Order: sequence, then structure tokens, then C-alpha cells
Amino acid sequence: MAEDVRAEMVSTVFQVVVSAGDEVRQGDTLVILESMKMEIPVIAEEPGRVTSVDVKVGDVIQQGDLIAVIS
Repeated sequence: MAEDVRAEMVSTVFQVVVSAGDEVRQGDTLVILESMKMEIPVIAEEPGRVTSVDVKVGDVIQQGDLIAVIS
């Protein structure tokens, strides 16, 4: 089953840590967002393979925007 990883707040993509095809474990960092001068890691809630990364460094994302898909 695929898991959509979505933004929880308006932020800027500061760093993309994973790529499509990478294996991740629960708790691994996928991307790091920046909001209000704070760095916020987005972590995998389930283990699996990253199917897609839908953001790049510098993107401004809105709450609910798709960040990545893990299956």
C-alpha cells in the first residue's frame, strides 16, 4: 500500500534527503523544510521504497501538498 507524504504547513523545501528508488525505514528523514527560520524534518512513518519525490530545494509548498510517495 502506498503512503502519500504531505506537507503539514506552508514552508520552503530546504533539503531533499532521499531519491526515488531509495529504501527507507520508519523514522528516516525524507526532506527538511524551513518555516519561520526553523528546520523541520519530514520523516517516514512506515518503511518502504520511495516511489517518487515531488519537491525540489527552494520549492514553496502549501499545507496538504504532496512531498513524496512511499510504497
